[in-house]
Amino acid sequence: MERAVYRIIDANVNRAGEGLRLVEEFCRFALNCPELACRARRLRHDLSAAVCGLGAGRLMAARDTVGDVGIEPGPASMDRRTTLGDCLGAAFKRVTEALRTISEMVKTVDQKTAGEIDSLRYSTYTLEKDVFFFGDGSQRFKRVKLYVIIPAGDVRGAARLAAECASGGADCIQLRAEGLSDDDFMTIAAEFVRVCKGAGVLGIINDRVDIAVAAGADGVHLGEADLAVEHARKLQLSPLIIGRTAHDFEEIRAACGQLPTYVSVGPVFPSPTKPLLKPAGLDYVGRACRQLDSAGIAHVAIGGITLRNVRDVMAAGARAVAVCSASVAAADPAAACRQLRAEIASFYPD
Repeated sequence: MERAVYRIIDANVNRAGEGLRLVEEFCRFALNCPELACRARRLRHDLSAAVCGLGAGRLMAARDTVGDVGIEPGPASMDRRTTLGDCLGAAFKRVTEALRTISEMVKTVDQKTAGEIDSLRYSTYTLEKDVFFFGDGSQRFKRVKLYVIIPAGDVRGAARLAAECASGGADCIQLRAEGLSDDDFMTIAAEFVRVCKGAGVLGIINDRVDIAVAAGADGVHLGEADLAVEHARKLQLSPLIIGRTAHDFEEIRAACGQLPTYVSVGPVFPSPTKPLLKPAGLDYVGRACRQLDSAGIAHVAIGGITLRNVRDVMAAGARAVAVCSASVAAADPAAACRQLRAEIASFYPD
């Protein structure tokens, strides 16, 4: 029976390691996220270290692949994979099941190691959630090129602006409110979200995670004085796109450590909506975008961007831009968005 125990442990160590390798490769190549890839790699190494004390020789000696009655493939339906997401989900399932099996078997020979394996299993559950939420937001935000910020004002005004900007080609619209009661903001946000969903564009609520969740928005944008990303994630009922503001490289480094979906970079130029902020300039945009790209985090250049300078911003390295006055203050917001979108498309064709 002891040989059977070691045989089961060996098979499941291999199974868990293979699954973690797939998770690591997904984080590395699909999400381009070094932090999540590093966590998957660390789990794989920690698993190897934990079972090392059981004796690699004993595990290898117990292996009997030729005599394994379970190596024959099961029904095709059990192994059907149609997307990369299917592969990732199956890998996580394989890892957690294998770790549970290892833990149960190891309890018969080494209680301390069994506890270490259980700890790795709990860490895998957390990693699975983080990969899913980060990956979901990143995938949905990937198509964003024109991001429009509109003031709440009143229900009819916000809904009308959102509809006009969406018809003009905005991919993502943020609702920003100042000086409104929570009830008024909620009423406006609910109608705003309805319009965005109907138009097939992302609807983001500024600052207020609670309003974003209650209204069913696609996401929330957090400033430097708002909740940390990790706290915002605790409030989500379904995956939220989470944006973060960064005005300098120190704030970018801090934001990267929180793994938001995207970071707004700016203000690029003097902005009428943020007159007290010093412009960061085009050089900052280029360097910031490269830094965010290397972390697997999307970016949006923001601040004073207009039809006249949007190509300069794209040339500096931005693949998405956020505007406010350039669209919502125009006589025809839809037409303004169409012109901006055309400039962006001429630089980065879909």
